Amino acid sequence: MQGITQKYNAIAIGTSAGGLFALSGILDELPAGYPIPIMVVQHRSKDQKDLLEEVLQNKCKIRIKQADEKETIKGGFVYVAPPDYHLLVEADKTFSLSSDEAVRFSRPSIDVLFETAAIVYKDTLAGIILTGASSDGAAGITVIKEYGGLTIAQDPAEAQFPFMPESSIQTKAVQHIWTLSEIKKFLSEISNI
Repeated sequence: MQGITQKYNAIAIGTSAGGLFALSGILDELPAGYPIPIMVVQHRSKDQKDLLEEVLQNKCKIRIKQADEKETIKGGFVYVAPPDYHLLVEADKTFSLSSDEAVRFSRPSIDVLFETAAIVYKDTLAGIILTGASSDGAAGITVIKEYGGLTIAQDPAEAQFPFMPESSIQTKAVQHIWTLSEIKKFLSEISNI
């Protein structure tokens, strides 16, 4: 992990099956004043409401919240896509929510978040793919790399559901394949750059 000296202005994380455990494992020690905004798409059914946010908040110091329409993206927050809405990043660094068709059978779609965030944040975006049982995120991770951002996948050997990180790795756009503890260390280190 040595040698990462780039400053990052945003982090986008995509996960599906097994995601609660993985997210808890990398976010639980981030301080309340963590300076980099973190945007998360976790696949879940539309009737799950705020349960994910509540469970994560009980484990984390940093503020966990559902992203709101036209909300300005700021440090100190983990923004979670609402159930059944795509989460998009606009040019003015605000969110928009969309109920457009599912992408790869998913709404919210990891690809939609990653692609829109890459266009806005370019080389100051870090994209992270965690455990999951679909290929959502593979196209988005490729776009992040094309725009100069950093791309990370959870090591499939430790993922509860390895298919999602494996799908991203197969694109050849993933620059780092790390365990959850290595991703956690990375998140801690980049906040000091």
